[in-house]
Amino acid sequence: MSGSRFMIRTRAALAATVGCLAAASCGPATSQSAPAAPPATSAPISASSPSSGVATPEPSVTTPTAGPSTTVSPTPSGPPEFAAKVSRIARERLEHSWRPGCPVPVGDLRLITMTYWGFDDKPHTGELVVNKDVTDDIVSVFRRLYDWRWPIRRMELVDVYKASDFASIEANNTSAFNCRPVEGTNNWSKHAYGRAIDINPRENPYVYANGSVAHKNAREFAKRPLRAPGVINPGDRVVRAFEQKGWEWGGSWSGAKDYQHFAKGGS
Repeated sequence: MSGSRFMIRTRAALAATVGCLAAASCGPATSQSAPAAPPATSAPISASSPSSGVATPEPSVTTPTAGPSTTVSPTPSGPPEFAAKVSRIARERLEHSWRPGCPVPVGDLRLITMTYWGFDDKPHTGELVVNKDVTDDIVSVFRRLYDWRWPIRRMELVDVYKASDFASIEANNTSAFNCRPVEGTNNWSKHAYGRAIDINPRENPYVYANGSVAHKNAREFAKRPLRAPGVINPGDRVVRAFEQKGWEWGGSWSGAKDYQHFAKGGS
């Protein structure tokens, strides 16, 4: 009997030992904590992982986080800056305004192509012909007029009107060179030398000593001071801009007034 009991105990001990080995733990449940689970990974598993069952993660790609936009919203474009180009003028373009015997040769005249501000509140490009020695004066003054948004009706060569001073004034054209004498005399006008300019002749008419004007469309502009677009008044910024360059204004004459007229070195 004792042998049978010994065999029973031995088998029971062997069974317990095998059970402990299978459970990977023979001690009390509280003697060792279970191993922590491996951290989860967000990296994708490569489709070409080895068949050993060990996953090979692909290189992670960092996606930048969207931040505040640095793109400046487009704004409506403003008018172009003032621009002026001074160039020689071909004799053909002075078909009516220049002729042999004029006090200045064609070679001493220059064409100024420049920006001016219109009565329509828009920029335009016009042309003036002046003596080469006053181009800097004209460009400087007209740059200021443009910056002030001071309006000019039109700016074309007087040859567009076949050199007719009357027709150019009727069209309210701002012009400069014209080989002609002073009205009613045999003396050359400053315009014949390219050293005079008439600006907005409708808004700034020639007014006779008796207060009359030669152009009907200018009657409402015969008196000064007058506050209206394109009008030149005594002592205003247009007059001062020309005076700073040594130009005299016809509006300061005694007797008749030529409000449109500026000349370098006198009438």
